[in-house]
Amino acid sequence: MSEYKKRIIDNILRETLEYSGAVLIEGPKWCGKTSTASKIAKSILDMHDPDYAESNIQMAITRPSELLKGDKPRLIDEWQVAPVLWDAVRISVDRENKEGLYILTGSSLPKDGKVMHSGAGRISRLTMRTMSLYESEDSNGEVSVKKLFEGGYDDISSTSKLTFDRLAYLVCRGGWPKSLFLSEKGSLAKTKDYIEAIVNKETFDYDGVKRDPKKIEPLLKSLARNIGTEASIKTIIGDISTFGGSLSDESARDYIDALKKIFVIEPLYAWNPKLRSKVAVRSTPRYHFTDQSIGTAALGINPNDLKKDINTYGFYFESMCIKDLRVYAQSNDGEVFYYRDSNGLECDAVIHLRNGKWGA
Repeated sequence: MSEYKKRIIDNILRETLEYSGAVLIEGPKWCGKTSTASKIAKSILDMHDPDYAESNIQMAITRPSELLKGDKPRLIDEWQVAPVLWDAVRISVDRENKEGLYILTGSSLPKDGKVMHSGAGRISRLTMRTMSLYESEDSNGEVSVKKLFEGGYDDISSTSKLTFDRLAYLVCRGGWPKSLFLSEKGSLAKTKDYIEAIVNKETFDYDGVKRDPKKIEPLLKSLARNIGTEASIKTIIGDISTFGGSLSDESARDYIDALKKIFVIEPLYAWNPKLRSKVAVRSTPRYHFTDQSIGTAALGINPNDLKKDINTYGFYFESMCIKDLRVYAQSNDGEVFYYRDSNGLECDAVIHLRNGKWGA
């Protein structure tokens, strides 16, 4: 049985529960949301439990407050199965007027129009991603983003023990918690299973709209081939045709939107420092998967393939770094962007903190 490895979001969740009545943890399937929330929760409602799923949904329709009964904080896992629970939680927080009452987890957004209220002021949102290399204990963590912003280094340096070959494997393995306890063959197969679930099930389950698996698969391959770039819809559609698929502009946008809502892709948006300059700043988002291994699995790439194609290896290594920086930036109340202007000045990652500090 796999043991629980501490996550950076553990402390963020505890701190958020101290000032918020409820916390929503969103992120891709298998990233560890339930395990993390379970460490803090004192009672759990699993909306996907097959023994009680049907009765829970009926209860949510007729008397949702019954499902909220239990020791607090109460975890409601995959709440979006019954979107009415959102408003039930919001009302409960208002009535009890306490902090730390509920933790909600979800691996997709509910169908549009199913939530009556934004939850502002009652329900805080946290994004959970797959494990960073520091969390999986593959990185030594000797250089800290927090300390960099605090100016606490006289000499910024460290030597990694990760080899070229090991890094290629880590790119393809990804940060899926359960993969850490599998063999190399098993961990790579796990991500392949994830791709099959996306293609055949997940994009339909979240909103009930039937999408063609024969179109989702080439779309994933196209996004994988354009990882970390500012590819236009036209470029993506053109790539899809090379993989034997076809999508209209409207359909491509719908499919990409669906992949965002089930946390398969997480675009990297452009940073605009709002300087007084006539230089045009690029605004097209760069496509990244929530875990870079989704891209390698979509293309059928293994570690040996990466080692033979240094250019592709570089793009995927960069995407892994972006994902890790997002994990570290979140713990410092910040976000990650990229910068590129019409003069050709470019920065792959800019961490911008809420207090206005930024680091390129």
